[in-house]
Amino acid sequence: MEPIDTSSENQNATQPKRSRLYRLRYFIMLAIIALGLYYLGAITHQIEILNPFVAHDDAHLLPVATPDPDYAMPDKDPNRLNILILGIRGADDPSADIGGPLLTDSIQVFSFDKTTKKSSLVSIPRDLWVTIHDNTKDKINSAYEYGYYHSGNYLQFIKDKISQISGTYIDNVVVFDFSSFKGIVDALGGIDVTLAAPFKESGQWGFEFSLPAGVNHLDGQTALYYARSRYSSSDFDRSRRQQQIIFAIKDKLLKLNFLGDPLKSFSVLALIRNDVKTDVGVWNISEYISLANQVKFDQIKKSVISTDNLVVESKDNGAYILVPKGGTLAGIKQLFQDIIK
Repeated sequence: MEPIDTSSENQNATQPKRSRLYRLRYFIMLAIIALGLYYLGAITHQIEILNPFVAHDDAHLLPVATPDPDYAMPDKDPNRLNILILGIRGADDPSADIGGPLLTDSIQVFSFDKTTKKSSLVSIPRDLWVTIHDNTKDKINSAYEYGYYHSGNYLQFIKDKISQISGTYIDNVVVFDFSSFKGIVDALGGIDVTLAAPFKESGQWGFEFSLPAGVNHLDGQTALYYARSRYSSSDFDRSRRQQQIIFAIKDKLLKLNFLGDPLKSFSVLALIRNDVKTDVGVWNISEYISLANQVKFDQIKKSVISTDNLVVESKDNGAYILVPKGGTLAGIKQLFQDIIK
């Protein structure tokens, strides 16, 4: 993570004084964030999605799933923080009326070990064939949608399901749709990504979308094309690009000047409040900022579950699916246990 800019402070001050000034800035920033979130209506512990398709009061709690040792619920690890990051298609997606706006096209798990300070980001393919509920199997990208329509607490449902599949207890979840993703990138003034080789997508968008090698500054729409293109590559390559976009957004968020440019900062917070759904409460912000200061972002281990390691291609009634190697989730669970050790 990039160091905080302290160039405006007296570089000749004593270390204790600098430390006090840093803490003062830190708590002022927290106060501004908390006040802004209060007036934006985000003081509640959980932000609800406004679903235009169903009255959420009609959702009912799911019965207990059929016992299956492959889907045992892992114990919470107090020394580890695991955050599930989901990207849903959203109602604005061109294919939403066909495939469903609540399907998750991006499934990432960020894990931070509070003891070793090591962290990782693992991408789970959307076509992974899993048990969604009882004996019902489907692609994993339908699990969030299923929980939304059938569970009284859909965020808990998807956290539990990914916990069972990964063997890693999920503490919190963040859900964004790709239309909000576009707006957030634009509100941040764009993001920068560096490509080792040129990128080209010829068949997906109705025109040839391309980016040159080197540093590219992307606005929201361009970032969306880059993150979602897959016709000329694969879902696994797309997962790697989505990880790249996530880190580029992280870089811009960490550079937000809450004290020097509060209007811009609050415009971004407003988008996050309206379009990004999470069970992280406002009172947890201090803890999360503290943890973020400990994460070495340039040392995060990134992994994509793919046919190169843990899954094989198959068919179900003619539909393309990915089946765990060996027929169980053991290999996937082992990856999550090993990656940050």
